[in-house]
Amino acid sequence: MYRMRLWSVRHAHSLKRMYAVLERGLVFCEPLLRRIGYRRLDAPFARVESLTKGFLLDSQNCGQCIVGFTGLSCPMNCPKKMRNGPCGGVRADGACEVDPRMRCVWVLAWDGARRLDDEQVPLQAVQPPVDHQLIGRSAWLREVRIKVGSSGHAI
Repeated sequence: MYRMRLWSVRHAHSLKRMYAVLERGLVFCEPLLRRIGYRRLDAPFARVESLTKGFLLDSQNCGQCIVGFTGLSCPMNCPKKMRNGPCGGVRADGACEVDPRMRCVWVLAWDGARRLDDEQVPLQAVQPPVDHQLIGRSAWLREVRIKVGSSGHAI
């Protein structure tokens, strides 16, 4: 998994474009998703997310994925679960202070963010703390509901 995490950061631009296509498709299908019921769909979507994001990103399935803001480096892989930047214990070679065999997820995040070619640096956006009630739930369905909003129309 760690090797795939590194690969995904190196290919952040392509993977983010692929995700944008998936997201547009899900937003397009939102009326159908709503008719079937988000509660009914949550478990199967969460399983698919766990397999795909778990393999590609070494995702920890927090249910509120922010890898689009972190250069496709899942901050939940940080041993300290630092969601808004490094802890200050990053070693000079970019390794994690807790597990020196791995690169700090925030060093990877900066590398991935550079590859995204975004005009803004979304890494600098402050993220809310993890809502533990969402762990294991579908972040994709959550994003669809946010994008569509309560009006039922894509935002």
